[in-house]
Amino acid sequence: MAPAPPPDSSFSLAEVQQRLAAGFCWVRCGARLYDLTGFLRQHPGGEQLLRARAGQDVSADLDGPPHRHSANARLWLEQYYVGELQGDPQSSTENEATGSTNTQKTDPAMEPKLKVVDWDKDLVDWQKPLLWQVGHLGEKYDEWVHQPVTRPIRLFNSNFIESLTKTVWYSVPIIWIPLVLYLSWSYYRTLAQGNVRLFTSFTTEYSVAMPESVFPGLFVLGMLFWSLIEYLIHRFLFHMKPPGKSYYLITLHFIMHGQHHKAPFDESRLVFPPAPASLVIAFFYSISQLLLPEAVGGTVFAGGLLGYVLYDMTHYYLHFGSPHKGSYLYNMKAHHVKHHFAHQKSGFGISTKFWDYFFHTLMPEEPHPKMQ
Repeated sequence: MAPAPPPDSSFSLAEVQQRLAAGFCWVRCGARLYDLTGFLRQHPGGEQLLRARAGQDVSADLDGPPHRHSANARLWLEQYYVGELQGDPQSSTENEATGSTNTQKTDPAMEPKLKVVDWDKDLVDWQKPLLWQVGHLGEKYDEWVHQPVTRPIRLFNSNFIESLTKTVWYSVPIIWIPLVLYLSWSYYRTLAQGNVRLFTSFTTEYSVAMPESVFPGLFVLGMLFWSLIEYLIHRFLFHMKPPGKSYYLITLHFIMHGQHHKAPFDESRLVFPPAPASLVIAFFYSISQLLLPEAVGGTVFAGGLLGYVLYDMTHYYLHFGSPHKGSYLYNMKAHHVKHHFAHQKSGFGISTKFWDYFFHTLMPEEPHPKMQ
């Protein structure tokens, strides 16, 4: 995203109306104007909600209902600042003839945070790869990484290595779905031979036969098992808090997950790149073969691999999709965006909230105080 314009940029009411007529989604807070056109698909409330407020003062909307926007959300808004509205900010823009007289002031506690993002004065140099810089942030890293920005991140100097850290969303099903189908067919045929038994490494007298009829159950078990792994990795690995004195742990955290929280809408980093993903997938496949008979472990693994594909596709959609209001994915999108902007220490489920319920890590319900 281009840097914000200088503070003296200003637009007349007629100029704002021209942009609205051209399809742009401009809103304002008092006299401050914001172009949210590039944020329409990403907004957790859906594109239509922002479209309905085009040209209006959204100061009251930031404080709810339905929810009070976090400090990070307000900082995020400032990245879309384009200038000031000339004249009386109480004047109505195109769609605001009846609503603008109720313009409310922004929460005073938030006013010091509402400022144009100055990339030149950030804690890191955005003109250089970030990976080797973040470790020097020390105790400031945790706060910095959880203040999202709307610009892409570069990790490495090498273009080749950098390319291995990015991928398009559709590479995930293209690469891994054929493997799921191959493993499923292969291990179903093995089970159909009728000579697969469980627990033979411990006892032959009480071993359990594994006919082909158990294939669907083992496959679904693998999918459920993946949902647990997804939750545990997200909670305990991705959201560990690295010690401020550890340069290497901070760097490791940033490349694993911190970079996603810093730039949550960098679409080239929303799904797991194939090169590192293949190493993790090979690890889990080896574990399944060590712990279970080949056909049993392979079937569970195939189900888990499909669970992973669905997880990555869901994650991408939660960031860039526009689900129907009231649908399951609409609620999951709102849930996940709140995790990014307000509740980074809870709400770890991506494809389901089940494990958040089970382990009591649901996001707290917050009151929505009315502005006086």
